[in-house]
Amino acid sequence: MPMFTEQELAAIEAIMSKYPDPKAALLPVLWLAQAKRGWISEEVMREVAKILGLPPSDVLGVTTFYTMYNKKPVGKYHLQVCTNISCQLMGAETVVGRIREKLKIGPGETTPDGKFTLSEVECLGSCGTAPVMQVNDDYHEALTPAKLDSLLESLA
Repeated sequence: MPMFTEQELAAIEAIMSKYPDPKAALLPVLWLAQAKRGWISEEVMREVAKILGLPPSDVLGVTTFYTMYNKKPVGKYHLQVCTNISCQLMGAETVVGRIREKLKIGPGETTPDGKFTLSEVECLGSCGTAPVMQVNDDYHEALTPAKLDSLLESLA
């Protein structure tokens, strides 16, 4: 079974045409690969390396450095709590604790029904509205226990 569809390969070619150095195309190509699957397997990393003509170690290095790339399957709702200093000072630990309590999962875990995955991530770039959590592609800022409870109920 092919790793990428013809449409995806065409999209990868279009991305590559924008960058003279294949390393520069790596981030958007990985993003494209993850968009279809929800995560990036070692097999996908090897295929991306082959397509871009890069050593597999380069691809692995990028996927492990950036928290936006999932190295294992995630739930329907990926709860990514920022744990950098601003968010920590404003209550990120409380957010993570509340999620642990409500969903019975810790960071790096997925609920048994596959609905929620909890991750602690590096800065989400919204320090002025800390604590912040990204759910899939949406930011939820200035979280309080009440806001978090309401959000989790709306997703359940």
